[in-house]
Amino acid sequence: MRLQSDTTKRMLEIRNLHATIGGKEILKGIDLTIGEGEVHALMGQNGAGKSTLSYVLAGHPAYEVTEGSITFRGKDLLALSPDERSHEGLFLSFQQPVEIPGVPMAKFMQTALNAKRKYEGLEPLNAADFLKLMRERRKVVELDSKLTSRSVNEGFSGGEKKRNEIFQMAMLEPRLAILDETDSGLDVDALRIVAEGFNRLRKPETSAIVITHYQRLLDYLKPDFVHVLINGRIVKSGGPELAADIESHGFDQFLQ
Repeated sequence: MRLQSDTTKRMLEIRNLHATIGGKEILKGIDLTIGEGEVHALMGQNGAGKSTLSYVLAGHPAYEVTEGSITFRGKDLLALSPDERSHEGLFLSFQQPVEIPGVPMAKFMQTALNAKRKYEGLEPLNAADFLKLMRERRKVVELDSKLTSRSVNEGFSGGEKKRNEIFQMAMLEPRLAILDETDSGLDVDALRIVAEGFNRLRKPETSAIVITHYQRLLDYLKPDFVHVLINGRIVKSGGPELAADIESHGFDQFLQ
């Protein structure tokens, strides 16, 4: 089943996507079209394939696409390496962000940002301009300045890691942001800060895939479309009211 976006300029087109990990098929024919500037929520039970889809889009080497196609901004996404996908404007916010001991946060972000600028044919930002940009974007998600001087995510709380993911998104300014259960483990205040930070950083042309189990994150992000993923397939698509229906009646109504 596929929901066709009404937006004329398409950002992402997924057609009959099948994918496996360790020889086990997880995605069993995904069809999805995302237009420029649209927010699509992807909901479903654990093991339905939501995170698998995000990893396939990002180019995780453990996942093998066995059938189907993915077009991103007119290019064959499956032909691009993970770093090329990032430079083209795809960003994945991890459900469980990893710690990278010994790699300073500021240096990590400067390297990533200037690699993207080089890919786009732009000059690298000098240290002064980079630090100015970092201060501006850090304030949006209320990320403590002390954290940007430490190693990536090392010793961060769960909420700080999620804020750091949105901060990284703010620095890289992706065309398509994939938020994989960003609300997982967040209290109400942290969820609000992360969601409002994302909303403030969005541009009119920014698209997003929001993966979640619950409506509370969607109350802040206000998706244009909601899709239900069951057993590797999208079985239902609709507007924001679909999330409210799931909140009231659960996912059992979609099981066959």
